[in-house]
Amino acid sequence: MKREKTYQQNMGTALQEHMPAIWRFAFSLAGTPDVADDLAQATCLRAIEKSHQFQEGGALIGWCLTICRSIWLNELRSKAVRNAGGLESIEAKDLADLSPSVETNIFASEVFTRIMELPEAQRSTVEMVYVQGFSYKEAAETLQVPIGTIMSRLATARKALADLNNEEFISSKVVKNEI
Repeated sequence: MKREKTYQQNMGTALQEHMPAIWRFAFSLAGTPDVADDLAQATCLRAIEKSHQFQEGGALIGWCLTICRSIWLNELRSKAVRNAGGLESIEAKDLADLSPSVETNIFASEVFTRIMELPEAQRSTVEMVYVQGFSYKEAAETLQVPIGTIMSRLATARKALADLNNEEFISSKVVKNEI
């Protein structure tokens, strides 16, 4: 019992360091800050409860993100998150004060909105690889998919984002009668 309590205390301390990354990943899954808060808290609680199962020398952040994803999938299956509105996309206005300049703010808001419109699998993969800095292999292990799936999701996400960018460019030229 004493050993388990030590594991839990050590896990709590270690989780404090990784909390921002856990929250960002939870947000990429949930799409709203409130649901991301709940998901990140549930992840930390589960990690502390199961701290004795963590293998020393393993990647704590990968283990925690796997827990987070598992909790999210379980919530989706039970439809609890869907009934609470957890699948609504965040509006660009919610990002207004996150960047120092208006131009940066607008650009970040547009990029974020486009990323949030991606399917969940692509969105979480983009979050892990481009935001969290996971290697393809680490992302594949955490999401429990082949590395080729990670590569495919990223390629599809990049194409979707590029297509949106091209559509805007063409429509702005048509409006200005430049074509």
